[in-house]
Amino acid sequence: MIELFLKGGLMMWPILAASIVALTVVIERLIFVTQQKLRRQPEVVGQILARVEHNDLGGAIQAGRGSTDFVARTLLYALEHRERSVSDALLRAASRELQRYNRGLSILDTIITLAPLLGLLGTVTGMIHSFSLLGGTELGAPQAITGGIAEALIATAFGLGVTVLALIPFNTLNAGLEKARHDIQDAASHLELFLAQRPAPDFENEGSHR
Repeated sequence: MIELFLKGGLMMWPILAASIVALTVVIERLIFVTQQKLRRQPEVVGQILARVEHNDLGGAIQAGRGSTDFVARTLLYALEHRERSVSDALLRAASRELQRYNRGLSILDTIITLAPLLGLLGTVTGMIHSFSLLGGTELGAPQAITGGIAEALIATAFGLGVTVLALIPFNTLNAGLEKARHDIQDAASHLELFLAQRPAPDFENEGSHR
């Protein structure tokens, strides 16, 4: 494998660097997603929404405090900052949580685009070198030319390989991001609906629950 790598030319090193970056991002993101799944507390989200539905905002805030669930944290932030606008508070909290899910995806997207281009560039430079032999003294050795072309294609093969290996986790992480967005939007819609249905707030009674 090392000998094959070295035959690919100088562009193999940027491709190697891109593959290392992609692998690092994928491992970090997989650890993050696994941690988030283990920290989910759907029962806490249910308790928050149930207490809001029964006009117990103080109890809803207490139920959400200390939760490791990102949906519960979003609802808690909206309830604690509802004085100005619940919708704005939900948007800010959701953006903050989804930004954590989105971290690293732009890097993978760049590598998916860049790796095959680097491979193609390595192939082009290798082909230029191979065809330059046509005007040299090695014209009588066609093996040198065909061997050079074969080696030039190694860079493209490696570049495409990096792209394929990065594309699978990239799509998986994007699917996880969309699921997280859907979970937040679903809970936020219920929260806004329950808050719209409640009677005029009694801040004195709400404060007694805190």
